[in-house]
Order: sequence, then structure tokens, then C-alpha cells
Amino acid sequence: MIHTWEDLKTLGLSLGLPKVEVSTSWSNENLKAHGKMWTWWSPCVEAAIFKGSIEERETLMAADPDTFILHPHYAKFGCLLVTAGRIDPNWAEARLRSTWRDMAPKRFLKAYDAGEAD
Repeated sequence: MIHTWEDLKTLGLSLGLPKVEVSTSWSNENLKAHGKMWTWWSPCVEAAIFKGSIEERETLMAADPDTFILHPHYAKFGCLLVTAGRIDPNWAEARLRSTWRDMAPKRFLKAYDAGEAD
């Protein structure tokens, strides 16, 4: 299980995906992909934050309310908050990979899939 920001950051960087960097936003460290926030740790509650949709968040919270939570600060955003210590590394890896692809510019992704991206 992933318990801390350091665990999540290590996982994200270990995926070897191009265009991923450590950054800081609102005085908090995060990982950016393609210049956009990709994943980070909430300063409001002990939870990792992944990109998603409000609908997906509601579905996940209904299925597992101990793992998937909501803090009022994030209510209007499509963020998935996953409780520290309950973050399955396989789920996190799959989420990070799919989000990375969703965030990639189409031209870059086409080159990446063809093995031509730097």
C-alpha cells in the first residue's frame, strides 16, 4: 500500500514516462505530466489526489467509502482522493498511466506510441 507522498512520488517517477517532472504548486510538491498537475498529496487531509471526474468519484466513494473520500475543498473539482495507507499500488499505477495518456497532446502520444518520442 502507498502510505505517503514520498511513496506515491517514487511510484510515479519509477514509471519512466516522459514529460513527467516534480514541481510545486500552492507551496506543495506535486508531479506534473505534460506541464499539468498529474498527482499530488492533499494538504487538507491524509490522502493522495488523482485526476478523475465527479461522477467517477461518486461511484468509487459509494463502492468503498473508507478508501475513496471527499474533503469539501475538492467538492467542485474532478479529483479522486484516496486515503493514505489504502492506496493499492497497482490501482495507482494504472490510474497514473491512463491519466498520463489522457493528458498527452495527440501529436506527442502518436510519436510516443510509435517509439519516436523523446
